[in-house]
Amino acid sequence: MELDPTQMTPVINRIKRAQGQLAGVLRLLEEGRECEDVVTQLAAVSKALDRAGFAIVASGLQQCLAEGDGVDSVDVKKMEKLFLSLA
Repeated sequence: MELDPTQMTPVINRIKRAQGQLAGVLRLLEEGRECEDVVTQLAAVSKALDRAGFAIVASGLQQCLAEGDGVDSVDVKKMEKLFLSLA
């Protein structure tokens, strides 16, 4: 299934933000900043990427339901595997 690019704009923006945060983490490490500052920023990056992943899976599920024959056409095992890959 291909993702609808128009629905991916918020996800793309979130990933770009996470990319900036990750650059910030690298800068903090290179500057020798406090452990707490680094870990806090790293957690923010991780959370942003997790949310982007869940948004992608949710969008894909909605697309499957809208374009398919309803719930019966959704590959439940495949969707479950995608969700669990983000855990």
